[in-house]
Amino acid sequence: MRDTVRQELVARQLDEQISARFPVGRRLAVLDVGMGQGTQALRLARAGHKVTGLESDPDMLVAAREALAGEPEGIRERVRLVEGDGLETGVHFLPGSFDVVLCHGVLMYVEEPDAMVAGLARMLAPGGLLSLLVRNADALAMRPGLAGDWAGALAAFDSAAYTSRLGLRVRADRLDALTSTLAGIAAPLRAWYGVRVFTDNIEGAANETSRLPAEELERILALEDRAGRTDPYRRVAALLHLCGMRG
Repeated sequence: MRDTVRQELVARQLDEQISARFPVGRRLAVLDVGMGQGTQALRLARAGHKVTGLESDPDMLVAAREALAGEPEGIRERVRLVEGDGLETGVHFLPGSFDVVLCHGVLMYVEEPDAMVAGLARMLAPGGLLSLLVRNADALAMRPGLAGDWAGALAAFDSAAYTSRLGLRVRADRLDALTSTLAGIAAPLRAWYGVRVFTDNIEGAANETSRLPAEELERILALEDRAGRTDPYRRVAALLHLCGMRG
């Protein structure tokens, strides 16, 4: 459930931003930094865009290659996979090489994200779109609070660090801070969304979308989509999707 909501909402939001900024039918050059298994990269390649995936984790690269191998030849030809770190985009690519740069679920592993975000923005051509998906530091108390972990919820108010479901100690970002960062690197924030307002804490069998009727899943996605665009709900979402545009 959590991954389905995340991937589907981010896809809808990305399509909305791309449609608002580029002519219909234009084939875009896309860089997906920390592409993981390649869910968004493959979706964009299926839509006709040329996608470069940058990934430092060898296991994730194997998974992405396996997923790509199952695609038709025309889609495989539009995807290039590169092993490398998102902190070193300038080593792999020339500035201004891409129309769209994605960085989803990566900044939480970077201790000082400003330099990395600036490097991502340099990869954008003028008018290009930068898409960031981050953990929402202003809502860190929600998950432990709703789970009845009162001590954990209280502690979350005073820290941007948290323990992920994988057991890793990572960090979250605040909307105001990232807004200032984007303005300072000439890629000001144009739109932002909340992702997973109501479904972040679902566990067990209830988290299995395969058990849901299609109409029930669509109802959940419609609810999350509406909440992710509406204050005050989007401000307490587990994740924030920020879209900046290169000047």
